[in-house]
This record gives sequence, C-alpha cells and structure tokens, in this order.
Amino acid sequence: MESNAGGKNEALSPQEESAKAAILGECDKLAKAGMTFVAAHFDGYGDDGASEEVKCFDSEWHSYAEHASRLQVHFEVLVPLGYENNCGGFGDVVLDVSARKITIERNDRFEDYTTTTYEV
Repeated sequence: MESNAGGKNEALSPQEESAKAAILGECDKLAKAGMTFVAAHFDGYGDDGASEEVKCFDSEWHSYAEHASRLQVHFEVLVPLGYENNCGGFGDVVLDVSARKITIERNDRFEDYTTTTYEV
C-alpha cells in the first residue's frame, strides 16, 4: 500500500538542506566510480532505532563501503524523525546517482484489533 498522505509537506530544515546539498554534491564522484545508487536503511520500535551504514551500489547486488563513509552523517540527517516511536517504523533513504534524486521511504508499524460480538 502506497500513500503520500504522511509525506513531508513542510520545508526542509537548514540541516536537511545542508545534508541534501552535500549528498548531491557527491554525485559526480559517485558516477565516475560507477555507482548507480546509494542507500541507508533505518529500523526501530519501542522508542529505540538505528540507521545502518550507508552503502554504495554499482548494481542491485554490489556495495562499496569506501565511497560511503563520507556520506553517513548526511544520510542520517535525512532519516525521518520519530520513526522509532511506539510500534516503530522502517525504511530507506536512497540516492539515485544519475537522476540526482533523493527518495525517502518510511513505513510505519501500527497495532490493530478486531472485535467480534455475538449473542448466545
């Protein structure tokens, strides 16, 4: 199920703008090194969460850490706040190198219940 209803409608903070500019500023170097996309996964629940290391890919299967270390702090700034609260959430921050486009996918977990009422 996809929805943009919970998307980020407000303007980026100065820190997010700076992180975005720093990441996009690396696109030429990443492209020259053969990288097609860069990604960081985040996951958390119960008020605790973590961002995984940023990985650079030249295909769907190969990642190269040597290009990613300088991007880690910038990707972490773009991880959505509050994803770890309550039932938590998970997702990815992804840079499409050739398109120079950063996409954030956030999935929120929630609890649900069903009620059955019957007469005996």
